[in-house]
Amino acid sequence: MLLPIGDDNRDRHTTPFVNYLLIALNIFVFFYWQKLGGDSNFTYAYATVPGEILSNADIITDNKILTDPYTGQQFELPGLQRTPLPVFLTLITSMFMHGGFAHLFGNMLFLWIFGDNIEHSLGHLKYLMFYLLCGVLAGLSHVFTTATLGQNMLIPCLGASGAISAILGGYLLLFPTRRVHVWIVLFIATIPAFLVVGLWFVFQVLNGLGTLGGEEAGGVAYAAHIGGFIFGLFLVKSFVTRLPVARRKAWPGYRNR
Repeated sequence: MLLPIGDDNRDRHTTPFVNYLLIALNIFVFFYWQKLGGDSNFTYAYATVPGEILSNADIITDNKILTDPYTGQQFELPGLQRTPLPVFLTLITSMFMHGGFAHLFGNMLFLWIFGDNIEHSLGHLKYLMFYLLCGVLAGLSHVFTTATLGQNMLIPCLGASGAISAILGGYLLLFPTRRVHVWIVLFIATIPAFLVVGLWFVFQVLNGLGTLGGEEAGGVAYAAHIGGFIFGLFLVKSFVTRLPVARRKAWPGYRNR
């Protein structure tokens, strides 16, 4: 187990209030609108459904009664609900929704650790644009991979993971040697970012091979993670306002604005 718990922020001298706002908004949506994940009607109305995105049509399905094959207990699986806005906007609304406390905590921890450095380099407005754009592109990666692999087009997808994966891709490019503090089983170590982020990406690829799209991957849309990371890696440079000190020599033609 390798869990990031912090990084070296000594060169950051701006307040990442957009990052704070994104974290607060994710938490607010989960607690207030999703009612700690208990409001399935809201969740199934505003999550991204691949079939809706590709057909540009709102799809509504009935609830189903399913039986757990291990316990024999029956439970009701909510159907897709009416989406009171253009379905393409669910690519944005789904970025602020989560499936449970663990899902929310993990995403917000990564956003807290890595997002502030990206915001410092991009500037507040460009950071917000980068976050939303890459989050949408990550969602589309999931949609098109689901269709390509012939998986269930009616399974909703939600979470900030795609956008946060883009932040990790940008972090790898801008801060490859930044020291990141990680919790490894029973002790804390400090290792370079390229190892932390690189191992994370390898894990996504290995777990996603053959199961990209989500349903067979334990409920995780690895295509969104991989797509978000790649888009973040290749797009972050075009959003940069100020380079990290360690990177300025690598890009000598760059000037601060």
